[in-house]
Amino acid sequence: MAEYRIDDLARVSGTTVRNIRVYQDRGLLPPPIRRGRTAIYTDAHLSRLRLVTNMLGRGYAFAQIAEMLAAWESGRSLADVLGLEEAMGVPWSSELPVPITVRELRRMFGTQLTPGNTRKALQLGLLRRQGAGLVVPSPQLLEAGYELVRLGVPLDEVIDLAGVLQQEVDHVAALMISLVRRYVLDPKGDDWLPRGDEVGHYADVLRRLPTVVISAVTAAVARSTERVIPDMVGDRLEALLRSGGQTSD
Repeated sequence: MAEYRIDDLARVSGTTVRNIRVYQDRGLLPPPIRRGRTAIYTDAHLSRLRLVTNMLGRGYAFAQIAEMLAAWESGRSLADVLGLEEAMGVPWSSELPVPITVRELRRMFGTQLTPGNTRKALQLGLLRRQGAGLVVPSPQLLEAGYELVRLGVPLDEVIDLAGVLQQEVDHVAALMISLVRRYVLDPKGDDWLPRGDEVGHYADVLRRLPTVVISAVTAAVARSTERVIPDMVGDRLEALLRSGGQTSD
């Protein structure tokens, strides 16, 4: 089980230290574990924090969220609640957000890092503001974008592509997860919640689900790449042969 200081929890969850303290004051987030003067947070806190921010984003008020959380916890032991919440809090990716400066971004993208491109990256979540600085939620995605720009693809096109890519992957992942939800998580209807003796099973499902989805999507992308790249090369060779081997200067 991962452990976090409050700054780390804010960074991983994409919120702020101030928000975390507000949620604690409102009773929406359990108090941290105390080790001397150090406050330690766990995956259970991360999961609860993600749940709270998601519900706030859906328009629920603090009081409504507190009422629903109390209803969920009612009749369940602390071990039941923490077991399921820790499973929900397991990261779907081994990536951790990393801070980055505007100077570092300019070093990577040069004059293509315009205010417009920066705003677009923030809107799409490719960059995120945290305090007075910036954070990259996915360093791997940033690196892929950097390589495309190095190959000659304009940065604004790369940013647009990242937005489309996220939408497409969201759709594919949602298809897989909807099947698991229909046949495994919600077999008795959307309003049903697992009993105490069932929590372990559902916690295990949630722990295994990320690996299944990521493996399937990765394999599908690899197979698609094997088809698409040779097709592109074949198209170029065919055009070259039709032109008699002549190329433009």
